[in-house]
Amino acid sequence: MLYRQQQPVFKACQPTTNVMFLKTHKTASSTILNILFRFSEKHNLTAALPNGNGFHLGYPQLFRATFVEEFKSIGRNFNVMCNHLRFNAQEVRRVMPNDTFYFSILRDPATWLESSYVYYKDVTPAFRNSKNVNDFLASPWSYYNLTEKNWNIYAKNQMWFDLGYDNNAVYDEYYVQSVIQDVEQNFHLMLIADYFDESMILLKDTLCWDLDDVVYFKLNARSQSTVQTMSPESKEKTKEWCTLDWELYKHFNNTFWIKIQERMDLKTLYKEVERLQKRQKELMEMCLSEETAVEGNKVKDKRLKPFQSGTAKILGYNLKPDLVNETLTSCKKMIVPELQYMAYMYSRQFPDKNKKPIDFK
Repeated sequence: MLYRQQQPVFKACQPTTNVMFLKTHKTASSTILNILFRFSEKHNLTAALPNGNGFHLGYPQLFRATFVEEFKSIGRNFNVMCNHLRFNAQEVRRVMPNDTFYFSILRDPATWLESSYVYYKDVTPAFRNSKNVNDFLASPWSYYNLTEKNWNIYAKNQMWFDLGYDNNAVYDEYYVQSVIQDVEQNFHLMLIADYFDESMILLKDTLCWDLDDVVYFKLNARSQSTVQTMSPESKEKTKEWCTLDWELYKHFNNTFWIKIQERMDLKTLYKEVERLQKRQKELMEMCLSEETAVEGNKVKDKRLKPFQSGTAKILGYNLKPDLVNETLTSCKKMIVPELQYMAYMYSRQFPDKNKKPIDFK
C-alpha cells in the first residue's frame, strides 16, 4: 500500500500591518501598546503619534486628525495608531488606510472601577472625598457631580466614553443597542482583559502574527497591596452605576467567545495559551533579574521607571546586568513603560523635531 508523502503546510495569510487600537483606560491596554510599538519597529511601520509635547491624541477631547504629528504631510499613510484617544470614526479614518484593522479591549466594570478608583483618586472629584471604593459605591451620587464632567470620566462608564459616547447618558434599551451596533460596525474585534492570554491568541490568529509578536510582560500593573477588596454588594452596584459599560461588556464578552470558536476549538486555544505562557516564562528568565515585577522605587534604571498615579504603586522591572547587544535591546523593549516608549518612537520617527520631555535612550 502506497502512502502519499505529507505536504508541508504553508501559511496562506500575510501579517496585518495596518492596525488601529483604541486604548481604553485600566484595561491592560498599556501592555498592548507595548506589543504594537514592538511590532511597528520590527516591520519599520509608521505610527500615528501625538503632536508636539503631547502624550495622548487629544484625550479627553474627541479625536481630530490634526492631533497626529505630521498628519498634513503623511496623510493616510500611517500604519499603527494606539495612543489614548476618544474615538471619532470619521477623523480616525482621515489618518488610517482603508484596509486598517480596528480593535479595542474591554474589562469587567467592577474590577475596572476598583482599578480606576485607586489610580485616579487624586484627580477625580467623585473619588477624592470617599474613603474607599465600597464607600463610593454605597452612595455614588453623594460624590459624583454632573457639572464636573471632565475629571469625573474616570468614575462612570469610561469605556463608553472612550468609544466616543456620553458616559452620563440615561439608560435606554434602544439607545444602548444602537451604540453596540455602531461599535460593531467600527471595530473588527473587541478583546476582553479578564481573558488576556486568550485575547492575545485570538489577536495573533486573526492578524496572522507570530507568537513572539504577542508575547508580553505585564505593564502598568500595580502592587497587590494597593488593590481594594470590593464587597459583593459593591460589585453588584457597579452593574447599576456603570450600566452602559456593563451592557457593552456583556455583549462583547459573548461575541469574543463566538469569534474564538469560529477560528479554533477550546482545546487548540488553550494549547496556544500554554505556548504563550511558556514563551513568556522563557523570556522572563532570560531578561529579568527578579522573577516578578517590583515597585517603582525599586527599579534601578531611572529611565525605566513607570509613571506613578494616585495610591496605585505601579510596578516595573529590572533587567539582568549582564545582557548585551540584541538581547539587551529586545529585553529592554519588553519592559519599557508606555510614556518612555512613545517618546522613543517619536524621536525615531521624527529625528529632526524636539524630543518629548522624557529621557529615554
